[in-house]
Amino acid sequence: MSSTTDSARTDAPVIQCESVYKIFGNNAKRLLKQANGMVDAAEFEKAGCIVGVNNASFEVYAGEILIIMGLSGSGKSTLLRCISRLTDATDGKVFIEGENIMSMRNRQLINLRRNKMGMVFQSFALLPHKTVVENIAFPLQVKGVSTKESMQQAREMIDLVSLTGRENYFPRELSGGQQQRVGIARSLAIRPDIWFLDEPFSALDPLIRKEMQDEFLRLQGVLGKTILFVTHDFDEALRLADRIAIMKDGVIEQLDTPANIVLNPATEYVRKFTEDVPREKVLKINSVMEPVDRNLALANATVKDTAVLEDVAELILNADNPLGVVDDNGSLIGMVRSSHIINVLFGARSDQSQA
Repeated sequence: MSSTTDSARTDAPVIQCESVYKIFGNNAKRLLKQANGMVDAAEFEKAGCIVGVNNASFEVYAGEILIIMGLSGSGKSTLLRCISRLTDATDGKVFIEGENIMSMRNRQLINLRRNKMGMVFQSFALLPHKTVVENIAFPLQVKGVSTKESMQQAREMIDLVSLTGRENYFPRELSGGQQQRVGIARSLAIRPDIWFLDEPFSALDPLIRKEMQDEFLRLQGVLGKTILFVTHDFDEALRLADRIAIMKDGVIEQLDTPANIVLNPATEYVRKFTEDVPREKVLKINSVMEPVDRNLALANATVKDTAVLEDVAELILNADNPLGVVDDNGSLIGMVRSSHIINVLFGARSDQSQA
């Protein structure tokens, strides 16, 4: 297992997991204690237990999108449910803004969910007898917000997710993508600091799914939530994530930025996940740039350090000289050469094909 820790960070994490285990079975706690934390999923299965999450430890910071991904049965949804305490972990600690939710009483937990957490699941779970605006207002009314105020806030959410004009439609009158927008708006109505999404777009057809991903990124640009997002779709993870946790058999195989996962897979399992990924769609210039060589003349054109390689590859490859890389302030922080870009995109795969 490999994870990335940003030692330069001084802010406290919004979410912190410490050695979280979820093991299903009557003897789970006893077996875990006997194993002293060294859980072998196959051995536990022989003893009648199923390992859902195996020693998960990581942190999520304010405004970050951490995507938890893996194949069916990898433990990704179980981990999300442990962090939101929809499922009680077998062992470990989960801190939300410094508070250990494992020790919270039911009333504290309900208050946390009502005021801090928004949740979106694969099934839209809309109330069929309520209109769009009534569905969105419902969680506010559960909190005790007046009908007038809750409907006003619901209409603001309708505008936010671009459903204006459909506020009085019933769920059966909406497309799948529109129903999912209602689910998203309903989860945002309570103005949560933390947003949990479990396969929210997997039931949608590819075109609508792409539109919802665009909408998700737009909303995050406006709202800046701290997000845990579960998916089995690697392309979706690469497109949306600040960091990705790849799970297999309950274990986090690697937790890293999309670029580092593609360039430096920590395990053979992760390598297989990434071997067919078009690197130019994932890598940003700041992950492939080199230090400025003062002995080389730079081209007149420059590229932003946050630009996706695919968007500027033609400019770099057609330049006679290296291009300077600039940050948001326009300061020169590196350079990119066409020969290096060619090696990054095709060199590693060539080596693998000859191996």
